[in-house]
Amino acid sequence: GPHVNESDYYFTVNDEGAIRFGLGAIKGVGGGAVEALVADREENGPYASIFDLCKRLDLRTVNKKTLEGLALAGAFDGFEGHHRALFFYEDGDGRSFLERAMRFGNAVQQQAASAQASLFGGTDDMEIPEPILPQVEPWDKIEALRKEKEVVGIFITGHPLDDFKVEMEYFCNAHLCYFKFPEKNIGKEIRVAAIITSVEHLTT
Repeated sequence: GPHVNESDYYFTVNDEGAIRFGLGAIKGVGGGAVEALVADREENGPYASIFDLCKRLDLRTVNKKTLEGLALAGAFDGFEGHHRALFFYEDGDGRSFLERAMRFGNAVQQQAASAQASLFGGTDDMEIPEPILPQVEPWDKIEALRKEKEVVGIFITGHPLDDFKVEMEYFCNAHLCYFKFPEKNIGKEIRVAAIITSVEHLTT
C-alpha cells in the first residue's frame, strides 16, 4: 500500500524490495501536493505523525482533500496510534480530527512566521500543544477496504472475503465461472462466495 514516508508520485520499490503504491495514483491527490510532500521528506526526514506533517507542509498545496485521500488509502497507517477512522472522527463542534490537525499545523506555521517578523525573534512564544488523539474504534475490515477501493481503484491491504476463508473452503462447492456454463450444472445445488455491491428494490 501507499506510505507517506516511502511512496513517491509513481510506483517505486523500497529498500525491502517491495513495490510501494504511488501517491499520484490516489484519487484526489494532485501532483503538486505529492511533489511538496516528497521534497520536504527528502530535505527534513520522515514524518513522525499527522501533526508533524501538517506543521511542515504548506496546507494550501497539501489541502484537506489531499489529506483525506491519503488517509483513506492507508498512507498514514504507519504512524503509531493512527488508523483510518481516526481522521474522520468528528468532535462536538462537527469538526473532524483531520481538520483539527490542519488547524494545529496552520497555528504552528503562523507562530513561526510571526517570530521571524518580530524584532525579538518571538522568544517568549509558548509552544502550541499537539491535539490529543481521540479514542475511536477502527473501521471494520470490510468498511476500510471499501473506502480504500474508492480512492485507489483496487483492494491493496487485503480483500473483504479474507475473514471468510474457512466458510469458503468448507461450504462453497463452486466458483463464479460455473455460471458461464449453466447447462452443465442443471439440477445441481451450487454454493458460491460473493460480495453484494449494490441492491435495487423493484416493484413487479
